[in-house]
Amino acid sequence: MTVQEGIVKTKNSVFMPVSLSIELDTRRLKKRTGAYPVKLLVVYDSAPQRYQTIYDLSNEDFKKLSAPRLNPELQKTRDNLKDMLRAAEIAAKEIQPFSFTEFEKYFVTSNPLFKPRKQKQQSAETGNGEFDFSPYEQKFPILKESHPKPDCISVVFIWYVKNLIKEGRIGSALNYQNTYFSLKKFRGNVQFIDVTPGYLRQYEKWMRDRDRSRSTVGINLRPLRSIYNLAIEEFSLIPRKNYPFGRRKYLIPTSKNIKKALSQDDISKIYYYQTDDVEYLQARDYWLFFFLANGMNPKDAALLRYRNIQGEFIVFERAKTQLTTRNDPKQITVYITEDIQVIIDRWGNKDKSPNNYIFPVLRLDMPPLEEHFSIKALIKFVNDRMGKICEELNIKKATTIFTRHTYSTFMKRSGASTEFIQEALGHADKSTTENYLDSFEKDVKKEFAGKLVSFKKANLPEKEEVEEPTIKVN
Repeated sequence: MTVQEGIVKTKNSVFMPVSLSIELDTRRLKKRTGAYPVKLLVVYDSAPQRYQTIYDLSNEDFKKLSAPRLNPELQKTRDNLKDMLRAAEIAAKEIQPFSFTEFEKYFVTSNPLFKPRKQKQQSAETGNGEFDFSPYEQKFPILKESHPKPDCISVVFIWYVKNLIKEGRIGSALNYQNTYFSLKKFRGNVQFIDVTPGYLRQYEKWMRDRDRSRSTVGINLRPLRSIYNLAIEEFSLIPRKNYPFGRRKYLIPTSKNIKKALSQDDISKIYYYQTDDVEYLQARDYWLFFFLANGMNPKDAALLRYRNIQGEFIVFERAKTQLTTRNDPKQITVYITEDIQVIIDRWGNKDKSPNNYIFPVLRLDMPPLEEHFSIKALIKFVNDRMGKICEELNIKKATTIFTRHTYSTFMKRSGASTEFIQEALGHADKSTTENYLDSFEKDVKKEFAGKLVSFKKANLPEKEEVEEPTIKVN
């Protein structure tokens, strides 16, 4: 593909070119597929650096990328590579003075079109190159847990939590830690051989006796199921025949999600709400932004950068699905309405460099742990103030969770197809969207129930008026 060049300025004011191009690394044949990795080649000061994308192509298919007509799959690959190359050029121009370290940090690492580099994470390394977990120990007491026996559940839990921390997946690491301590509180740091269907049923009863919901039980046991699989496949701590989950063994409970959607009247009240309190207006505007921007998750909103604004649209990928859709990225496109633009102008960062975040929630140099809790703080900020606003407006409490359900409900009632809503929400498959849309508000259900018996009104004879008896008082 055509080489793009960006000019960057060094500290001594000497201009040096940064060359960027897409290349097929024919040195690395993948024998199983007969394909080669597609890489972004960056050359600065005569030094090359290659970054592997998520794509592998044969020599023939790579040459086809310059052809005017392509099959849909290759067309999508070419479009994604072109967009990435254009964004890389902008990023290179913004980094002054240019360095590969800064380029990787602000462009490559967070870009779902690149495969994670198998490099040591410098921000969390000790002098000998090992990952430094000490900054995480306060929030992750599991790291200090001991193993009474080599086949205790703590062995795999700690190993996996450490891996999640290294990958920057702090939310997932906290979830696994919560599961571990819940199980430990129930019956201690048991061996895998003790995790039987009976153990799991007793744990569920123990949780329900403490007023925990079926949903909470499921949230805790799904990580345990993953850990048990690792104990079998990666650690060989327990034979497959002892696997306690599944039919005729133990089924993890599921619960039907009650969809949380506000009515049009409630949204109108929130939209026109006025106050002199700047924090309440900011919380209201953030809430409306999440709603108007396809029911955007607060984390995705916090991670938005100005480079995500492409003309009249915001184009982004959900952080939640980046790992599971790396080979087929699901981009979400949000039209920037007048209201969305007003909110960005009102509360967005004034520095609109492509790499800068749109909203002042995160910093560019923020470590993963701090980033996680900054996003949690944003959600709490919005939810606390929206709770007071809704109380003042005399409507049901509307947390950030309501924005996504409300958006999808509005779209459905406006006549949007399930396929349109699926794309807008960023769902990987249609069944997820169908499950998401399978409930209505009670007033709508009442309306439909009334329509079912509307035939009764058509042919019924008019009732004769009957004179009411009078009560005589002596």
